[in-house]
Amino acid sequence: MTKDIMVHLDGSAEDEIRLEYGQAIATASQSHLIGIFTNLLSDLTVPIPMDGGGAAIQVLAELDERARRDGDVTAQRLTERLATLQVPHEFCRLDGTYGVLSAEVAELARCADLFIATRPQREPDRTDWSDLAEAVLFGSGRALLLVPPGRRRQGPIRTVLVAWNGSREAARALREGLDFIEQAARTIVLVIDPPEGTQPWSEVELHLARHGVVAEVVSAESRNRGIGDVIMDEANRLSADLIVMGGYGHARLREQVFGGATRDVLHTAARPVLIAH
Repeated sequence: MTKDIMVHLDGSAEDEIRLEYGQAIATASQSHLIGIFTNLLSDLTVPIPMDGGGAAIQVLAELDERARRDGDVTAQRLTERLATLQVPHEFCRLDGTYGVLSAEVAELARCADLFIATRPQREPDRTDWSDLAEAVLFGSGRALLLVPPGRRRQGPIRTVLVAWNGSREAARALREGLDFIEQAARTIVLVIDPPEGTQPWSEVELHLARHGVVAEVVSAESRNRGIGDVIMDEANRLSADLIVMGGYGHARLREQVFGGATRDVLHTAARPVLIAH
Protein backbone atom coordinates (compact mmCIF):
# COMPACT_ATOMS: atom_id res chain seq x y z
CA MET A 1 0.00 0.00 0.00
CA THR A 2 1.14 3.52 -0.76
CA LYS A 3 1.66 5.41 2.50
CA ASP A 4 4.62 7.73 1.79
CA ILE A 5 4.69 9.92 -1.31
CA MET A 6 7.64 12.16 -2.14
CA VAL A 7 7.13 15.06 -4.54
CA HIS A 8 10.05 16.84 -6.16
CA LEU A 9 9.89 20.63 -5.82
CA ASP A 10 12.28 23.12 -7.42
CA GLY A 11 10.49 26.45 -7.30
CA SER A 12 9.28 26.28 -10.90
CA ALA A 13 5.72 26.32 -12.25
CA GLU A 14 5.89 22.52 -12.49
CA ASP A 15 5.72 22.32 -8.68
CA GLU A 16 1.99 22.99 -8.75
CA ILE A 17 1.39 20.22 -11.28
CA ARG A 18 3.41 17.69 -9.30
CA LEU A 19 1.58 18.69 -6.12
CA GLU A 20 -1.79 18.19 -7.83
CA TYR A 21 -0.87 14.59 -8.57
CA GLY A 22 0.67 14.08 -5.15
CA GLN A 23 -2.32 15.45 -3.27
CA ALA A 24 -4.79 13.38 -5.33
CA ILE A 25 -2.87 10.15 -4.76
CA ALA A 26 -2.28 10.90 -1.08
CA THR A 27 -5.97 11.64 -0.57
CA ALA A 28 -7.08 8.43 -2.29
CA SER A 29 -4.60 6.26 -0.40
CA GLN A 30 -4.61 8.22 2.90
CA SER A 31 -0.89 8.75 2.51
CA HIS A 32 1.72 11.08 3.95
CA LEU A 33 3.14 13.58 1.44
CA ILE A 34 6.73 14.81 1.61
CA GLY A 35 7.80 17.80 -0.46
CA ILE A 36 11.50 17.62 -1.41
CA PHE A 37 12.79 21.07 -2.40
CA THR A 38 16.08 20.95 -4.31
CA ASN A 39 17.77 24.34 -4.17
CA LEU A 40 20.49 24.37 -6.80
CA LEU A 41 23.78 26.04 -5.85
CA SER A 42 26.66 27.10 -8.07
CA ASP A 43 29.26 24.43 -8.67
CA LEU A 44 32.25 25.73 -6.72
CA THR A 45 34.53 22.98 -8.03
CA VAL A 46 35.07 24.67 -11.41
CA PRO A 47 38.76 25.28 -12.24
CA ILE A 48 40.05 28.66 -11.05
CA PRO A 49 42.65 30.38 -13.27
CA MET A 50 46.03 31.21 -11.76
CA ASP A 51 45.54 34.92 -12.42
CA GLY A 52 42.42 36.51 -11.03
CA GLY A 53 41.52 33.42 -9.04
CA GLY A 54 40.58 35.42 -5.99
CA ALA A 55 38.06 37.47 -7.93
CA ALA A 56 36.57 34.30 -9.45
CA ILE A 57 36.18 32.71 -6.03
CA GLN A 58 34.48 35.86 -4.77
CA VAL A 59 32.03 35.81 -7.67
CA LEU A 60 31.19 32.15 -7.08
CA ALA A 61 30.71 32.77 -3.36
CA GLU A 62 28.31 35.62 -4.14
CA LEU A 63 26.38 33.39 -6.55
CA ASP A 64 26.16 30.74 -3.86
CA GLU A 65 24.88 33.23 -1.28
CA ARG A 66 22.34 34.61 -3.75
CA ALA A 67 21.08 31.09 -4.50
CA ARG A 68 20.64 30.42 -0.79
CA ARG A 69 18.71 33.68 -0.29
CA ASP A 70 16.50 32.91 -3.27
CA GLY A 71 16.04 29.45 -1.81
CA ASP A 72 14.81 30.98 1.45
CA VAL A 73 12.09 32.85 -0.44
CA THR A 74 11.06 29.78 -2.42
CA ALA A 75 11.09 27.55 0.65
CA GLN A 76 8.77 29.95 2.47
CA ARG A 77 6.37 29.99 -0.45
CA LEU A 78 6.40 26.20 -0.76
CA THR A 79 5.90 25.74 2.98
CA GLU A 80 2.82 27.96 2.81
CA ARG A 81 1.54 26.02 -0.21
CA LEU A 82 1.97 22.67 1.52
CA ALA A 83 0.03 24.00 4.49
CA THR A 84 -3.03 24.24 2.25
CA LEU A 85 -2.97 20.54 1.39
CA GLN A 86 -5.68 18.45 2.95
CA VAL A 87 -3.29 15.57 3.70
CA PRO A 88 -0.57 14.96 6.30
CA HIS A 89 2.64 16.44 4.95
CA GLU A 90 6.15 17.64 5.65
CA PHE A 91 8.74 19.77 3.89
CA CYS A 92 12.38 18.95 3.30
CA ARG A 93 14.92 21.36 1.80
CA LEU A 94 18.20 20.31 0.20
CA ASP A 95 20.86 22.82 -0.90
CA GLY A 96 23.61 21.57 -3.17
CA THR A 97 25.13 21.24 -6.59
CA TYR A 98 23.44 19.20 -9.29
CA GLY A 99 25.20 15.88 -8.76
CA VAL A 100 25.03 16.10 -4.97
CA LEU A 101 21.29 16.81 -5.02
CA SER A 102 20.56 13.88 -7.32
CA ALA A 103 22.37 11.45 -5.03
CA GLU A 104 20.74 12.83 -1.87
CA VAL A 105 17.25 12.67 -3.33
CA ALA A 106 17.74 9.08 -4.50
CA GLU A 107 18.81 8.12 -0.98
CA LEU A 108 15.78 9.82 0.60
CA ALA A 109 13.44 8.18 -1.91
CA ARG A 110 14.40 4.75 -0.59
CA CYS A 111 12.16 5.43 2.39
CA ALA A 112 9.10 6.34 0.32
CA ASP A 113 6.57 4.28 -1.60
CA LEU A 114 6.40 6.61 -4.59
CA PHE A 115 8.42 9.51 -5.98
CA ILE A 116 6.74 12.07 -8.24
CA ALA A 117 8.83 14.06 -10.71
CA THR A 118 8.38 15.87 -13.99
CA ARG A 119 9.40 13.86 -17.03
CA PRO A 120 12.95 14.92 -17.94
CA GLN A 121 13.03 17.81 -20.38
CA ARG A 122 15.76 19.73 -22.08
CA GLU A 123 14.54 23.23 -22.78
CA PRO A 124 16.24 26.64 -22.64
CA ASP A 125 15.88 28.53 -19.35
CA ARG A 126 14.75 25.41 -17.47
CA THR A 127 16.81 23.29 -15.14
CA ASP A 128 17.23 19.83 -16.62
CA TRP A 129 16.59 17.40 -13.75
CA SER A 130 17.25 14.30 -15.87
CA ASP A 131 20.04 13.11 -13.57
CA LEU A 132 17.78 13.39 -10.55
CA ALA A 133 14.99 11.32 -12.14
CA GLU A 134 17.49 8.74 -13.35
CA ALA A 135 19.18 8.57 -9.94
CA VAL A 136 15.83 7.85 -8.30
CA LEU A 137 14.95 5.24 -10.93
CA PHE A 138 18.24 3.33 -10.65
CA GLY A 139 19.28 4.14 -7.10
CA SER A 140 16.20 4.23 -4.89
CA GLY A 141 14.58 0.84 -5.47
CA ARG A 142 11.23 2.66 -5.58
CA ALA A 143 8.68 3.55 -8.21
CA LEU A 144 8.96 6.82 -10.08
CA LEU A 145 5.84 8.60 -11.34
CA LEU A 146 6.82 10.87 -14.21
CA VAL A 147 4.40 13.64 -15.12
CA PRO A 148 4.71 15.25 -18.59
CA PRO A 149 5.76 18.92 -18.44
CA GLY A 150 2.76 21.23 -18.31
CA ARG A 151 0.19 18.41 -18.10
CA ARG A 152 -2.29 19.23 -15.36
CA ARG A 153 -4.03 16.36 -13.65
CA GLN A 154 -6.91 15.15 -15.82
CA GLY A 155 -8.96 13.52 -13.06
CA PRO A 156 -8.95 10.02 -11.55
CA ILE A 157 -6.81 7.30 -13.13
CA ARG A 158 -9.43 5.15 -14.83
CA THR A 159 -7.45 3.33 -17.53
CA VAL A 160 -4.02 1.82 -16.87
CA LEU A 161 -1.82 0.40 -19.62
CA VAL A 162 0.72 -2.18 -18.39
CA ALA A 163 3.64 -2.82 -20.76
CA TRP A 164 4.48 -6.50 -20.18
CA ASN A 165 7.37 -8.59 -21.49
CA GLY A 166 7.84 -10.97 -18.58
CA SER A 167 11.09 -9.37 -17.39
CA ARG A 168 12.14 -8.64 -13.83
CA GLU A 169 11.78 -4.91 -14.48
CA ALA A 170 8.24 -5.36 -15.82
CA ALA A 171 7.37 -7.41 -12.73
CA ARG A 172 8.76 -4.69 -10.45
CA ALA A 173 6.70 -2.05 -12.20
CA LEU A 174 3.58 -4.20 -12.03
CA ARG A 175 3.99 -4.65 -8.28
CA GLU A 176 4.68 -0.95 -7.71
CA GLY A 177 1.63 -0.04 -9.80
CA LEU A 178 -0.85 -2.40 -8.14
CA ASP A 179 -2.50 0.33 -6.07
CA PHE A 180 -3.33 2.26 -9.24
CA ILE A 181 -4.35 -0.89 -11.10
CA GLU A 182 -6.71 -2.07 -8.38
CA GLN A 183 -8.41 1.33 -8.23
CA ALA A 184 -8.73 1.73 -12.01
CA ALA A 185 -11.86 0.88 -13.96
CA ARG A 186 -9.88 -0.66 -16.81
CA THR A 187 -6.49 -2.39 -16.99
CA ILE A 188 -4.91 -3.29 -20.31
CA VAL A 189 -1.85 -5.54 -20.58
CA LEU A 190 0.17 -4.68 -23.67
CA VAL A 191 2.42 -7.37 -25.15
CA ILE A 192 4.64 -6.36 -28.05
CA ASP A 193 5.84 -8.86 -30.65
CA PRO A 194 4.72 -12.02 -28.81
CA PRO A 195 6.29 -15.22 -30.17
CA GLU A 196 3.97 -16.99 -32.55
CA GLY A 197 1.80 -19.66 -30.96
CA THR A 198 2.43 -18.47 -27.38
CA GLN A 199 0.47 -16.53 -24.78
CA PRO A 200 3.15 -14.84 -22.67
CA TRP A 201 0.48 -12.83 -20.88
CA SER A 202 -1.45 -15.75 -19.37
CA GLU A 203 0.42 -15.79 -16.04
CA VAL A 204 0.20 -12.04 -15.47
CA GLU A 205 -3.47 -12.13 -16.41
CA LEU A 206 -4.04 -14.80 -13.75
CA HIS A 207 -1.94 -12.90 -11.23
CA LEU A 208 -4.03 -9.76 -11.69
CA ALA A 209 -7.23 -11.79 -11.44
CA ARG A 210 -6.15 -12.91 -7.96
CA HIS A 211 -6.03 -9.22 -7.08
CA GLY A 212 -9.58 -8.81 -8.33
CA VAL A 213 -8.50 -7.18 -11.59
CA VAL A 214 -9.99 -8.39 -14.87
CA ALA A 215 -7.33 -7.34 -17.34
CA GLU A 216 -7.71 -6.97 -21.08
CA VAL A 217 -4.82 -8.16 -23.22
CA VAL A 218 -3.68 -6.30 -26.32
CA SER A 219 -0.84 -7.51 -28.53
CA ALA A 220 0.94 -5.23 -30.99
CA GLU A 221 3.55 -5.65 -33.67
CA SER A 222 6.43 -3.20 -33.62
CA ARG A 223 6.91 -3.31 -37.43
CA ASN A 224 10.28 -1.56 -37.31
CA ARG A 225 9.11 0.97 -34.72
CA GLY A 226 10.90 1.44 -31.44
CA ILE A 227 9.31 -0.34 -28.47
CA GLY A 228 8.86 2.99 -26.69
CA ASP A 229 7.01 4.37 -29.69
CA VAL A 230 4.69 1.35 -29.73
CA ILE A 231 3.90 1.77 -26.03
CA MET A 232 3.11 5.46 -26.45
CA ASP A 233 1.05 4.89 -29.60
CA GLU A 234 -1.05 2.25 -27.85
CA ALA A 235 -1.45 4.46 -24.78
CA ASN A 236 -2.79 7.24 -26.99
CA ARG A 237 -5.07 4.90 -28.93
CA LEU A 238 -6.54 3.48 -25.72
CA SER A 239 -6.68 6.86 -23.91
CA ALA A 240 -4.65 5.48 -21.03
CA ASP A 241 -4.45 7.71 -17.96
CA LEU A 242 -1.30 5.94 -16.76
CA ILE A 243 1.42 3.80 -18.34
CA VAL A 244 3.08 1.21 -16.08
CA MET A 245 6.39 -0.13 -17.39
CA GLY A 246 9.78 -1.41 -16.35
CA GLY A 247 12.83 0.82 -16.56
CA TYR A 248 15.66 -0.93 -18.38
CA GLY A 249 19.35 -0.19 -18.19
CA HIS A 250 21.91 0.24 -15.45
CA ALA A 251 24.04 2.84 -13.74
CA ARG A 252 27.73 2.75 -14.67
CA LEU A 253 29.47 4.98 -12.16
CA ARG A 254 27.50 8.23 -12.68
CA GLU A 255 26.51 7.46 -16.27
CA GLN A 256 23.06 6.04 -16.85
CA VAL A 257 22.94 3.47 -19.63
CA PHE A 258 19.41 2.92 -20.93
CA GLY A 259 17.54 0.52 -23.08
CA GLY A 260 15.91 2.26 -26.04
CA ALA A 261 12.33 2.03 -24.79
CA THR A 262 13.23 3.50 -21.39
CA ARG A 263 15.14 6.38 -22.95
CA ASP A 264 12.33 7.18 -25.40
CA VAL A 265 9.58 7.12 -22.78
CA LEU A 266 11.63 9.05 -20.21
CA HIS A 267 12.08 11.96 -22.59
CA THR A 268 9.00 11.99 -24.83
CA ALA A 269 5.95 10.44 -23.10
CA ALA A 270 2.87 12.67 -23.29
CA ARG A 271 1.05 10.74 -20.54
CA PRO A 272 1.94 9.99 -16.90
CA VAL A 273 4.27 7.01 -16.57
CA LEU A 274 4.93 4.86 -13.52
CA ILE A 275 8.33 3.30 -14.05
CA ALA A 276 10.40 1.01 -11.83
CA HIS A 277 13.74 -0.71 -12.15
